[in-house]
Amino acid sequence: MCNVKVVGGCDEMFDEKTIVTNKESLFAASQSEPHYVRVSPDSEEYLKVWIKEPTWLQVEQATTSVLKLNAKTQEMDLDLNAMYKFMVDNFIDKTEPTLSAVDLLRLSPFVGKQLKEILPNPFSDLQGDEAKNED
Repeated sequence: MCNVKVVGGCDEMFDEKTIVTNKESLFAASQSEPHYVRVSPDSEEYLKVWIKEPTWLQVEQATTSVLKLNAKTQEMDLDLNAMYKFMVDNFIDKTEPTLSAVDLLRLSPFVGKQLKEILPNPFSDLQGDEAKNED
């Protein structure tokens, strides 16, 4: 019996694991990454958007912002708009030209679709877990 907890289970023959020495590798990146979003299909102008890497807690918050539960009626409602608003508020560091949070919510569908593609996907880990369960 193994008396050391290892995420993912415990093998009968426990091999010694290397402990991280640089704790900075544990954290979300502190520098945001710039991306270019085309303004319209027939334009050569771009919006420059800096996207932050989310922390694990922000990913959980984005995921839970989708589900609304009414305690009185026990009804559940999925609200993707709440998740996208959370992501815009928390994962977009800055833009060029400078846009306010309200401006970002008013973007055209063409620009918004591209923005959704570059924003972190809070469900990517869940999709990976489902693929593992299918094997």
